[in-house]
Amino acid sequence: METVLERSEKTEQKFGVVDCDVHPGFSSPTEILNYLPEQWKAHVRDYAMRTPNPFLGAMIYPRMTPGNGMRRDSWPPNGGPPASDLDFLRKQLLEECGIDYGILQPLAAGSTALNQNLGAAMCAAINDWQIDKFAGPEPRLKASICIPQDDPKEAVAEIDRRVTDRRFVQIAMPPRMMEPAGRKRYWPIYEAAEHYGLPIGLHTGAFGYRPNTSSGWTSFYLEEHFAASNSLQTVMSSLILEGVFEQFPKLKIVLVEGGFSWLPSLVWRMDREWKRMRSEVPQCKRLPSEYVKESFWYTTQPIEEPENNRHLLDILRWIGTDKLMFSTDYPHWDFDDPRYAFKVPLTPAERQAIFRDNAVELFGLK
Repeated sequence: METVLERSEKTEQKFGVVDCDVHPGFSSPTEILNYLPEQWKAHVRDYAMRTPNPFLGAMIYPRMTPGNGMRRDSWPPNGGPPASDLDFLRKQLLEECGIDYGILQPLAAGSTALNQNLGAAMCAAINDWQIDKFAGPEPRLKASICIPQDDPKEAVAEIDRRVTDRRFVQIAMPPRMMEPAGRKRYWPIYEAAEHYGLPIGLHTGAFGYRPNTSSGWTSFYLEEHFAASNSLQTVMSSLILEGVFEQFPKLKIVLVEGGFSWLPSLVWRMDREWKRMRSEVPQCKRLPSEYVKESFWYTTQPIEEPENNRHLLDILRWIGTDKLMFSTDYPHWDFDDPRYAFKVPLTPAERQAIFRDNAVELFGLK
């Protein structure tokens, strides 16, 4: 007899997909400078842009450089790095994979520039660049409002400037900020996000003020790769225990590219410890699991896949298939193709929710 999984693999997907993690690329390392005011162009030329990353002007690990971190077939035939050519991105991702909408997740250092004035200018430049190069000419691509989160006044001002442009569908922040995510330093940003009904997307990895692990920078890329979920777990616990969702109950948080199978054990531990020590955190008025169920969403890539897919299904049902959204991580080497990824014995309604409907509702893609 045919299993549910075998039937699901044979079922033709009738609905378009929403991809919640598309990384747009610069055509050259200096392309973003065209969007900076003259003052900051000169500053970057003369002094560069200092970030907390170990290597000036580079991302943390060699995988993330254009030659090492990308699908080998993602280089545009007309030249330039992967995801820098809109026409080729349309063909390889949107059309070949049946993507109706792609949410842009820029991996650029404006949000963690050590010179905060330069960081604010960089975030504004990245937002202009997203619209000019991608979301403007291609309506299937939706932009993220990059903000200098450690300068909340400038961050809120940037949100205010962009929010009327509906090509932006979320606010983007790195999970490894100067302080824990729940601190009141960041509350003006959460207030603005709630006021405007915009989700906040926290994409793991790339840039940040802190390592992914609590014990410092790792020795190997292998460690960095599976530690990607660590910073997102600390974000979740900080937001809940600092009382952010009591103050902003309609705030929506998306944890991007950090997995999700860790969620049940983390929440079980938080609930257990909260019952024992709730007097220390009176601002957290309910079980942490209740805030988790209401306020957090997750993307699929990278998926922690057990050998038995039914074990993953148990985790999905515990989390709620209404909280998970499909992502490809295009154009990176660990890209997930929606035609072949996520072979879990879901019902047709659950599959459509994960691959499309949850994101349509959350990001307002009507």
